[in-house]
Amino acid sequence: MSRDVSKVIVRRARKEDLPLLLEFEQGIIRDERPFDPTIAQDPIHYYKLDELIDHPEACVLLAEENEEVLASGMARKWQARAYLDHDAYGFLGFMFTRPEHRGRGLNRLITEELIVWCKKAGLNEIRLTVYAGNIAAIRAYEKAGLHGHILEMRLPRDESEQ
Repeated sequence: MSRDVSKVIVRRARKEDLPLLLEFEQGIIRDERPFDPTIAQDPIHYYKLDELIDHPEACVLLAEENEEVLASGMARKWQARAYLDHDAYGFLGFMFTRPEHRGRGLNRLITEELIVWCKKAGLNEIRLTVYAGNIAAIRAYEKAGLHGHILEMRLPRDESEQ
């Protein structure tokens, strides 16, 4: 598979992209199910994508090549907890790359653009969540400059979750 991303453009999502965004969201959910036995049964949604597209404190990006959308990502302003040294931070999410295009660096392109958006919005603290067992995603985010910070832990409800 070619790692060339020279013909890839990163652009803002538009309302007419919504059907594809909803498809990508289901891809994210499908990919995350093996890491989380607590995800509810379908149909579920992680995001209110129709609202995020035009939200003034959010940025939904798509990576496109030859008019085909290959990957997505989102940044949004979130209020920080009162005890932190910042009032708000940029939260990254909605990261998805079509399986046949993974490994090309598309996630990194989008992540870099989202970081730029966050900084322009005055959000110098930038965070995301990733499942501890999702080693491929963790490596991708580390390549984009992110580092592990907090590990949330849970007690399995029964032996089938171990």
